Amino acid sequence: MSHTAGHLGDSREASLRDSPLREEHEALGARLVDFGGWEMPLSYPVGTLAEHMACRTGAACFDVSHLGTVRLGGKEAFSLLQTNLTNDLAKIAPGQAQYTHLLDDDDGSVLDDIIVWWVSRDRFDVMPNASNTERVRAAIGGEDVTAERAVIAVQGPRARSVVATVSPQAAAVGHFHVATFEWGGLECVAAGTGYTGEDGVEVAIATPAAASFWRAVVAAGAQPAGLGARDTLRLEAGLPLHGHELGPGITPLQAGLGWVVGWDKGPFRGRRPLEAERASGPHRKLKALLSTGRRPPRSGDQVMLRGTAIGEVTSGNYSPVLERGIALGFVPPATGEGEEVDIVIRGGSVAARVVRPPFYKLSVVEETP
Repeated sequence: MSHTAGHLGDSREASLRDSPLREEHEALGARLVDFGGWEMPLSYPVGTLAEHMACRTGAACFDVSHLGTVRLGGKEAFSLLQTNLTNDLAKIAPGQAQYTHLLDDDDGSVLDDIIVWWVSRDRFDVMPNASNTERVRAAIGGEDVTAERAVIAVQGPRARSVVATVSPQAAAVGHFHVATFEWGGLECVAAGTGYTGEDGVEVAIATPAAASFWRAVVAAGAQPAGLGARDTLRLEAGLPLHGHELGPGITPLQAGLGWVVGWDKGPFRGRRPLEAERASGPHRKLKALLSTGRRPPRSGDQVMLRGTAIGEVTSGNYSPVLERGIALGFVPPATGEGEEVDIVIRGGSVAARVVRPPFYKLSVVEETP
């Protein structure tokens, strides 16, 4: 995740989009940054570490309005998504959500990873990453309705109890289910999805009602949290970030996400090159790496095995829960769990081992150097 401070002068309005909740963030003292063409909160005055731990131990709320919403309707919507996205929509039904990929038809790499909300029989709300919304819309059709709503993610072990005091209907939505509810006299959508490894809900609130819903959730006990905490949370959960673990030249099979591919559903975009890779086997696989020290690896750092470079870190950071450096990276497929490696970091190297994600659920015993 790239966080660039927003010292943009008078040109900011012309180049960056604002969340409907911008004034709320400013009132809370948020540090706003450029992310995916939007100016979004990186952190609040309590800091990223406190925001991260609030999500792991209680409830945190995130403004993720920078995510896109492409709406498809009508009888052709199902078939359009089936032939353009990897996962098999026939495995779910209206009122459910599904994680899926849009692939490059030439090499099978992931153009975007997406959540599809199947809201009602002939309505699908497709949720691309911020900078990929137009690319996804061009591929699948539909209407970009991003500007019509804010998206607020409430995550953590207390997330549902917090949301229940604001909207019992939104709080009751099941894991990877979708339901409509009313807020401020307007129809909104709640989904049992998230990007933190914790339980919770994501709600698409009609723009005129977004600020009042945000304030209600904060008043009910959710800690406002920014993109910094969202990134450390998703990394602790071992979840991929487009542009790091997914993107040009990276296929679902290399990323360990073969379960996202509906091989039995028939033709879909990118199937041909992906089938060829499945037959030959991917030349690299994404693995989780747990450091023995506190210094975090960073994207681009080399992974070494007995003095030989075998791969590269795609995302690295400090884990607030484990109090160690953690990373995801691509290494040869034969690199198994428990393998001890070294990661070359600025000013030296750090020992690490291959582990099974999620990091934050590991039982860590301190090693003696």
